[in-house]
Amino acid sequence: MATKTRAVERDHIDRFLDSIRERLPMLDPEVEGLVDRIGGLSRRFKKALDETLAEFDLDYAEYKLLGLLSREGEVFRSSPGKLARMMELSSGAMTNRLDRLEQAGLVRRLRDPNDRRGIQVELTNKGKGLYEDAIGVQGRKESLVAAALTNAEKKQLNALLRRLMIEFERAEGGPPPEDC
Repeated sequence: MATKTRAVERDHIDRFLDSIRERLPMLDPEVEGLVDRIGGLSRRFKKALDETLAEFDLDYAEYKLLGLLSREGEVFRSSPGKLARMMELSSGAMTNRLDRLEQAGLVRRLRDPNDRRGIQVELTNKGKGLYEDAIGVQGRKESLVAAALTNAEKKQLNALLRRLMIEFERAEGGPPPEDC
């Protein structure tokens, strides 16, 4: 019965679509509803993430950098150049981020054992812990919203959104280098 009640509920997008239906008949209300809802959810999830990151004194780029390092095998190390390419940053912008994260004790720079002129950036235990704590807090926030759907609905929605993402990736010539 709860699902039937939800099916007749209307949100602000429905009201917006009603208001433009006659003036803009060339627009498909199903497509507009889908795009507006995805955009609205994206903005809300981003706002929640920004709030979470502020709690941990991180910005999005720093969070992403910690995440990239956390996925670099058991040593949690990478070169600054590789990190800059993955994040599409200049070497100067990467240096500034690394300076701040190193000052906070979240990463450390080490000599590259394979290139005496190079360095490696390593995620510290403090950085790994902070990243995992932030991920946990954000995951709980996202789970509260996703609880509006059953597990079957979550799988169905993921499958549908995946199809849309694949279509964008095809149109753009492939997935972005490191996007999540």
